[in-house]
Amino acid sequence: MTDSLARLTRDALSLAVSVAFCGHVAAQQLELDPLVVSGSRSAAASFDLPFSVDSVSARQIRDGQLGINASEALARVPGLVVQNRQNYAQDLQISSRGFGARSAFGVRGIKLITDGIPASTPDGQGQAATFNLDSAERIEVLRGPASVLYGSNAGGVVQMFSRDGQGSPRIGAGTLFGSDGLRRNRLNAEGAANGVGFLFNASRMDTDGYRDHSAARRDQVFGKLSFTPDEYSRLALVYSSLEQNATDDPLGQSWQGYKADPRSVTANALLYDTRKSIDHQQLGVNYERHFADATLQATFYGGKRHVIQYLAIPPAAQGNARHGGGVVDFERDFLGGSLRWLQPLPSAIGDLRLALGLEYDRSQDDRQGYENFLSSTRLGVKGRLRRDELNTVTSLDPYAQLTWQVGDWTLQGGLRYSNVEIEVDDKYIDGFNGDDSGTQRYRKATPSLSVGYAFMPELNGYFSVARGYETPTLGELAYGVDSSFNRSLSPSISTQYELGLKALLGERARINAALFQIDSDDEIVIADSQGGRTRYQNAGRTQRRGLELGLEAQLHSQWSASLAYTYLRAVYDSSFDAGGSRVDSGNNLPGVPRTTLFVELNWQPLDGLSTALEGFYRSKVYTEDSNREKAAPAYAVFNWRAQLEQRLGDWTLQQTLRLDNLFDRQYVGSVIVGDSNRRYYEAAPGRSWYVGAAAEYNF
Repeated sequence: MTDSLARLTRDALSLAVSVAFCGHVAAQQLELDPLVVSGSRSAAASFDLPFSVDSVSARQIRDGQLGINASEALARVPGLVVQNRQNYAQDLQISSRGFGARSAFGVRGIKLITDGIPASTPDGQGQAATFNLDSAERIEVLRGPASVLYGSNAGGVVQMFSRDGQGSPRIGAGTLFGSDGLRRNRLNAEGAANGVGFLFNASRMDTDGYRDHSAARRDQVFGKLSFTPDEYSRLALVYSSLEQNATDDPLGQSWQGYKADPRSVTANALLYDTRKSIDHQQLGVNYERHFADATLQATFYGGKRHVIQYLAIPPAAQGNARHGGGVVDFERDFLGGSLRWLQPLPSAIGDLRLALGLEYDRSQDDRQGYENFLSSTRLGVKGRLRRDELNTVTSLDPYAQLTWQVGDWTLQGGLRYSNVEIEVDDKYIDGFNGDDSGTQRYRKATPSLSVGYAFMPELNGYFSVARGYETPTLGELAYGVDSSFNRSLSPSISTQYELGLKALLGERARINAALFQIDSDDEIVIADSQGGRTRYQNAGRTQRRGLELGLEAQLHSQWSASLAYTYLRAVYDSSFDAGGSRVDSGNNLPGVPRTTLFVELNWQPLDGLSTALEGFYRSKVYTEDSNREKAAPAYAVFNWRAQLEQRLGDWTLQQTLRLDNLFDRQYVGSVIVGDSNRRYYEAAPGRSWYVGAAAEYNF
């Protein structure tokens, strides 16, 4: 197999070099000091900012990638661990400095934003699947103390920015197919006409899935119109939708089941036909206007989301009168907006800038729960109503940030007052099932301070500190011991410290390094998890200490390299009881690897051809708090990709070839933390291949 793989790689490179290129395609150079807005709220060079922030460029997002999952782009960011569950019913698991690793589905502890519109609900639960990678101009990742100014998301912020339609109009189409029945087709149109920029993208992805019972279909649409009403203002309308019908959910697997057959699923996944349907639509408006030296920025958005999910909960487990059933069905309406005023201030010394903002977000779920059976022989179907309630989450957060640059010093201080209210209106009161209506309010002022110093033009150092917190999400509050609402759950409070250096080595390399420590009280942890239903509790103290190292280097006109290294010691700093067992101080937080490493070597031998080798390493991952169950072993995998591009008059043609897991390594790609059935493991695919082609016509 190794000889065949070598021949395939050699033949592909020979074919690429022999392609006749017409026109000229400029060589892609690394952007060593990109402009970012995360953290400072206005565009600034990332090198000058006194905190950890990275930008993933459009080239890095799309060059030789599949354009399906945000994990393709985010793996190169230090501090992040992105686990592809190979399960489109549960989305990616993204953790930042250990925050978010416990999430049983979706993303929590990290705020997700697209074009200024939150992809996270006010309580902190988000879905990375709503990111449309085909339209992305860049993705910014903010970590550490500066992220507390974005609300109750202690782990950080991931923002995706779409590009504006510019230049002459053009239309295009692309197709991709590969292992495990993957098929993806897309249509796109973009450009500018009569002063209006437009961008449209529609795609359909189908896959049989690597594991049994993991087939999925995903339809995405993205549209954007950009206007310049006058020389002082800019307006953009943004629409996006995501639709997944009856996406199979393979659940986790036991260690014995995984070792016997990595593609296998537990019998309950088939017995109850575990699956999930999603219909998500949203519309947003961004407006920016300049007044002399000041700037006003405004964002307004609204949308709907409908989810139906069938869980693997046996009928006997639903016998409790207060059990909410095994089918989750909710309709969500969400809306919100933000106002931001950026104002330079007169100062006798240095440059002084003020940012004032107000953010309002509201999400309301009309939620029902049903039994997932009709009889002993009809399982995995919607049965009797067992839950009926209206869940409303709102947040209204003002914040202020002051930045002062004087000489070689940069000082930045900020304060946000977070106000999150979760209201439950219980409409299902029957016999022993009492009224679980009630309101939970969480209020907290979260300050941050950063100090930066330029030791020399090519070397900056900084220190940051902040007080942050995480409110429980609605999903974490959903299940209590004796009721369908967990009133005992409290927010987690953290104190974060960060010390960093940023260095530019001429125009060819950039190095970012950061040491950090995070001390948390009342950490929200999993009490037990079974059949897709997870109950949470507060633990005592936790501590996270780590090192992040990022490197981008242009080694030669044809060669570039990237590296992202993270060392993270995340442990419980006090003992506590969970699920009837003792968790000792010093135990590792589950779901958090001690070491992660990403390396990439890119070769661009001629215009229109690029090829790269990617390497990933992740140390072992514990699956539950006691650390006594089998940990997911460490692994290292390598991928290879190549992309060709030709310009033939008004046509641009592109071909992609990708081979993942070159050495066919069998490994656990992600874990389900704290599963009470001990089905923690989600297998990653073996060697996989992908071939794609695209064409675009420029009018």
